Amino acid sequence: MLTVLRPKSQITIPSSVISSLGLKEGDQLDVYEDAGSIRIMPVVVYPKGYVNQLRSEIDQLKDNIKKGKTPVFDKLDSLFADLDKPTSED
Repeated sequence: MLTVLRPKSQITIPSSVISSLGLKEGDQLDVYEDAGSIRIMPVVVYPKGYVNQLRSEIDQLKDNIKKGKTPVFDKLDSLFADLDKPTSED
């Protein structure tokens, strides 16, 4: 699809692309050059505290794996039941 570069370096992204990707006003897009092409990539920005919490949980899981503290489930239902259990942080 063709679009035109307008004053202030603005372009219009075709509505079919917007719909296909489920984008809406206010969504953030990363724009960068890649081997002579302009790439536009939708991105999600998470709060720093949330990212740090995830990192901490991943580090804890890695440590548990190293210590052999990994649960074993004989059924998928058992895994989901364990995941649904409230934690001490809930």
